[in-house]
Amino acid sequence: MTTILLIIIYLAFISLGLPDSLLGAAWPIMQLDFGAPFETAGFLFMTIAGGTIISSLVSGKVLRRFGTGKVTCVSVLLTACALLGFQFAPSIAWLFVCAIPLGLGAGAIDTGLNDYVANNYKAHHMSWLHCFWGVGATLGPLIMAQFIMGEASWRSGYFIIFGLQFVLVVILLLTLPLWKKVKESNKNAVDEENDDSMGFVNDLDAKDIKPIKLRGVKLALVSFMFYCSVEASIGLWGSSFLVNVKGLHAATAAQWVSFYFAGITLGRFITGFITFKIANRTLIRVGQITALFGAIILFLPLPVIFSLLGFIIVGVGLAPIFPCMMHETPTRFGKKHSQTIMGYQVAIAYTGTTFMPPLLGFIASHTTIGILPTFILIFILVMLLSSEKLNKIILVRSNKPSSYLL
Repeated sequence: MTTILLIIIYLAFISLGLPDSLLGAAWPIMQLDFGAPFETAGFLFMTIAGGTIISSLVSGKVLRRFGTGKVTCVSVLLTACALLGFQFAPSIAWLFVCAIPLGLGAGAIDTGLNDYVANNYKAHHMSWLHCFWGVGATLGPLIMAQFIMGEASWRSGYFIIFGLQFVLVVILLLTLPLWKKVKESNKNAVDEENDDSMGFVNDLDAKDIKPIKLRGVKLALVSFMFYCSVEASIGLWGSSFLVNVKGLHAATAAQWVSFYFAGITLGRFITGFITFKIANRTLIRVGQITALFGAIILFLPLPVIFSLLGFIIVGVGLAPIFPCMMHETPTRFGKKHSQTIMGYQVAIAYTGTTFMPPLLGFIASHTTIGILPTFILIFILVMLLSSEKLNKIILVRSNKPSSYLL
């Protein structure tokens, strides 16, 4: 029963990743079809992310009332309908309309499943959960590339992804009773996992304080925001960078960006095994340093093949960061507050997605998309510095539990 539900959760995260990388892969062709300005993709991305932020902020109350299973089912249905709308869109305005339910559905899925896994499964399951997001994000550009290269258009790519999402809706509907049963049977699964901060968690769980006032929460939010800024900026503008700066064909560029998402996917699969031996905080640090190295390769004026290498290295570096930070949430701030803080983290992560890639696109439209590596380098440095400062606060707190407030 537990295994069946876990497979369904993994499938739901594949469905979450599929649309995330579609727009960036298809945009060089969509832009020509609609005759739209270059930066329009950034505003579409902003609309999607805005819906995600809204649903993330209210997801705590919605999840408590309806349960993770029902919310996930309805949310996947929302994203499926939005993708069908993209397929039939007669104009850019219609794309903006469809972007709203796409974002609303994604935010609820992200928050609900992250909190469910963090509180009911061990660390390796969280890494594998986000590995399956990478499977979806990798398949998205590959599917789109096949249609761009063939006689069909980008619209057919969106229709195929809609079909996959709708199949998942049917599966989720048929398996709704499993969610409550597994939650009850897995109550103590995460408690059995050893962690050097568990004493703090248990102490904090007894405190009646507002989550946002916990010391370190704001630094965690900064880390999430700039993580998503990196991930989304490459996903959205990577193809355009390769086409306009490196001179690749649109289909080849889409395939290359899929390798970036493949790096995230493979890295998270491997991370799931590594979590048995290495702590989340160490994996976060190593991932950030690796991503920084990949960004430096992209930044340097090297032959075009190094762009592919840089994308892959950044992807591998990003792999452990998001799932490990998510799984650390109950440990860092207490289980009592984890669902609320999880919603904050998803919301602020998508705030980075909302504003940073469009800002990059706006600047690039007045300069050149060649600025992408510079932005990526800055984003990673900010993420690394905020994460390291948070680690210092946690270390002090573990020695002096009374320092949990701002």
